Amino acid sequence: MQVMVHKKDGSQTSEHIELPDAVFNIENPNGHAIYLAVVSEETAKRQGTHATKNRCLVSGGGRKPYKQKGTGNARQGTSRAPQYRHGGTVFGPQPHDYEKKVNKKVRQLAKLSAYTLRAREQKIVVVEDFSYDKPASKAMAGLLKAFTLEGRRVLFLTAGTDRNLYLSARNIYKLELKPADQPSVRDIVASEVIVLQKSAVARLQEVYGG
Repeated sequence: MQVMVHKKDGSQTSEHIELPDAVFNIENPNGHAIYLAVVSEETAKRQGTHATKNRCLVSGGGRKPYKQKGTGNARQGTSRAPQYRHGGTVFGPQPHDYEKKVNKKVRQLAKLSAYTLRAREQKIVVVEDFSYDKPASKAMAGLLKAFTLEGRRVLFLTAGTDRNLYLSARNIYKLELKPADQPSVRDIVASEVIVLQKSAVARLQEVYGG
């Protein structure tokens, strides 16, 4: 699949670039793999630190509240049993891990499927390689305006880590800037448009193209 390379001011160049089929045009994009990968990424973010105190953890209740026989009441061993006020909680939430394992091949299929779907929807924009001498949020906002992407959820991929570009994009609403080998499946699926620097295309080919 060929797409045109744009300048950072939004104008077109005479250059075209081939998006690798191994990344942007796989034969059978798998929606279920995308679902599994996104669920795995979301559950991995959960801390799972919720906890309630059972009767072993509640303070007090070290002796019988009253004698075993002769009171007419049911026998009780502690005032911290669940049926009492201030008693322990039965079957309350306890700390645990929410992680859902997804095989490496499924994760990769999910990522390639997500890229392929964005490409088939013609939601891929390629721009020339550029950087800034210092953080320049105004310049980055101007780039989005040039491509009429203001207010849209944009995933901007670079070939490698560029601190000035990252700082320029950090405070812009709905803009996520990452090296090409780092976005999650959720990042791709959540984006409305993917903007690639020219060198990022080669990086994706290197990482996922085999």
